Amino acid sequence: MQTFKKPLTPAEEIYYIKQCKAGNQTARNILIEYNLRLVAHIAKKYINTCREGDDLLSIGTIGLIKAIDTFDADKGHKLVSYASRCIENELLMVLRQEKKRAREVSIYEPIGTDKEGNEIVLMDIISEGSVNTLDTLITKHELSVLPGYVNSCLTKREKQILTLRYGLSGEEAHTQKQVSDIIGISRSYVYKTSYYKWMAK
Repeated sequence: MQTFKKPLTPAEEIYYIKQCKAGNQTARNILIEYNLRLVAHIAKKYINTCREGDDLLSIGTIGLIKAIDTFDADKGHKLVSYASRCIENELLMVLRQEKKRAREVSIYEPIGTDKEGNEIVLMDIISEGSVNTLDTLITKHELSVLPGYVNSCLTKREKQILTLRYGLSGEEAHTQKQVSDIIGISRSYVYKTSYYKWMAK
């Protein structure tokens, strides 16, 4: 079971935030590592979704990394409040996309047969051009802004691993084994990058 470090003291947090904004990579890593408990706390709310616990933690960690990289203490917000919103938004975005994909797939599921015995799917009885138009536009917009976040937070290798692992490019998500086979790395490295991506060099 993963053991999370206790939160930083207010003074420590202020120090590391300043160091992080000055470009100190070690300070950035510390802020991420010491806020993983927050990720776990928020991810717990979604434990009954189709995602496994480790996947939820990894997705939430991406949200935490975005929060650390974009946090501006001068705006008067606390890091924990800002990070909580980013983590929650990341989880909701991924789960919404999966739900939409599931709905789109369902229109091709058989619902019966016609008089001649031919299989009928839901798509056959929906007028052409009216299927999920709004969903398609929303998904297209979300996918258009996602690369900007990914490119600003991840190295080339990290981006490749997370894109394959979670289907961030809009394609099918892969298992840890599939990602390790595709890239030619160990499954443990895939997991470590997905969860502890800041440790990758």
